[in-house]
Parts: sequence; C-alpha cells; structure tokens
Amino acid sequence: MTVPVTIRIQEADFDIAAEIAAMTKGRTDIGAVVSFSGICRGADDGDDVAALTLEHYPGMAEDEIGRHAAEAIKRWPVTGLTIVHRVGRMLPGDNIVLVLAASAHRQAAFSAAEFLMDYLKANAPFWKREERADGTRWVEAHDRDDAAAARWGKD
Repeated sequence: MTVPVTIRIQEADFDIAAEIAAMTKGRTDIGAVVSFSGICRGADDGDDVAALTLEHYPGMAEDEIGRHAAEAIKRWPVTGLTIVHRVGRMLPGDNIVLVLAASAHRQAAFSAAEFLMDYLKANAPFWKREERADGTRWVEAHDRDDAAAARWGKD
C-alpha cells in the first residue's frame, strides 16, 4: 500500500483538527496520530518579537520536505504523513508548522514526527526574519537544531 503524504506550503492558517480528520477519514489501519504544531513566539532570547516573516524557495522546499517524508516512510511503519508549513508574516500566537504522523501504533508515529520536525528545523529551505522594537533581523541557524537532526544519522 502506498502511504498517503500531504505536503503544503501556504500563507493561510491551518486547522489542526481538520487536518487530522482529513488524514484519518475512512481509515481503519490508523491506531495513532502524533501531531506537532509550531507556534510563533512573542519573545526570543528574552527580547520581544512583534512578528516573524518566513520565506522559502518554492519547489525546492517541497522537494526537500518530500525527501525527508520518504525517508520517514522507509524508517518506520507509518500509514500517513501531513506536513503543512506556513510562509509570510505571522504574529505571536499564529501557527507556523504542522507535522502529523499516523501509524498503527504510537511509537512509529512519535518517531516519524520527531524525525521530520528535526529535519524541518535544521535543513528545510526556509528563512526567518524577526521584527523587534529595535528593527528586523534574520534568524541564524542554531547548533541545537543541527545536533537534533544529526542524531538520526545520514539519510
């Protein structure tokens, strides 16, 4: 059976419950859905953040996410994946990213979701610009994100 994978990059917000319902509708092979949602923070490193703008490389971003989704399918017995990543300007409290991993059992779903988020955070071609009281700045990559992705080994 082919594992259904949904990958979307969009400006519009998403509804987590609706995404889970779409993934599981009519499916009796799913026993677990693990979700991760990333939300825009109002502060970073103790400084207030007024907004966050995310940019991406169209086509390349979807391909990169698809490559990691395919790797997750090889590594764990998942029965569905949904990855939604927003771009554009977001305010504190707004949704940024959603990863859903479905499987017959919870452990595979947890592992696949964590793997995908670690790679999205460290390697997906997105660029973030924060708006603060003292101006705007591009967000630098963090060593902790690279370390999290590295623990999964080479893909």
